[in-house]
Amino acid sequence: MLDFRVKTFLSVCRLLNYTHAARELNLTQSAVSQHMAALERHYGAKLVSFEGKSMSLTEEGMELQRVFQSLAHDELLLERRIRAISSQSALRLNVGATLTAGEYLVAPPLARYMAAHPEMKASIVSRSTAELLDLMAKGEIDCAFVEGFFEKSELSWDVLCVQELVCVCSPNSSLASRTCSMEEVLSAPLIVRERESGSRAVLEHALHQRNYGIDSFAEVMEASSINMIKSFVEEGLGISFVYDAAVRSDIRKGRLGEVFIRGVSIQHDISFIRPKGSRFEETFHALFEGVKEEFDRLA
Repeated sequence: MLDFRVKTFLSVCRLLNYTHAARELNLTQSAVSQHMAALERHYGAKLVSFEGKSMSLTEEGMELQRVFQSLAHDELLLERRIRAISSQSALRLNVGATLTAGEYLVAPPLARYMAAHPEMKASIVSRSTAELLDLMAKGEIDCAFVEGFFEKSELSWDVLCVQELVCVCSPNSSLASRTCSMEEVLSAPLIVRERESGSRAVLEHALHQRNYGIDSFAEVMEASSINMIKSFVEEGLGISFVYDAAVRSDIRKGRLGEVFIRGVSIQHDISFIRPKGSRFEETFHALFEGVKEEFDRLA
């Protein structure tokens, strides 16, 4: 069982504010300060620093955060494993997945893997990459399949596959099945995922590398659902950039048209992430290898 001061420290690391940490933990701000002071005395180092009202972690604080975060994750998973052993039931993992990756890439191979391995069960949470990273930091999920950006030095990760962001339009659009310049594409309205979306972050990064941005398009409409985006595009309301797995069938069936942009190819990894240094790395690795094997069979 982790010391209560460790939980206080991790809350402070995530929120970078004693008042907010106290509110989250249902403690007084004085208690949070005392817990932090006790840890600093024990380790003989300053763990946080202040510049005005702005708090940041020191180098020692960041190192302690990495270790404590891994221990906190392991403790939660250990509790579930002990209960599973005692009740002779299956171990349940809390697995996160971004919306596109989860629905179009991960769900089929994960379902096949779970069917073949009844000793493991999974609860699936679908959120944006940023939200999944936050849930992992809180210990509410054990691992995740993500399509967005994350700090690779802070997590263990493997690549499930590489996906291309395909530019799609209405099959009746003048852009359909053509090779166009970037300027022609920018003249069309863009339908894009919400700001927290991993695929939007990938698109924005690719545009930025070419000195463009989302606001470079003639008009921008946001939608939080891939199916909604596909419906809007099919009706000619604009173009969009969607992972190939989510639209290839629609393109083949003629519901969507594909736009080829001269000199532009946007690709990104779909990654499996989990806490770095976990004692349960063998469990996570087995899950990834099993899902990857099923994914390759279905490809």
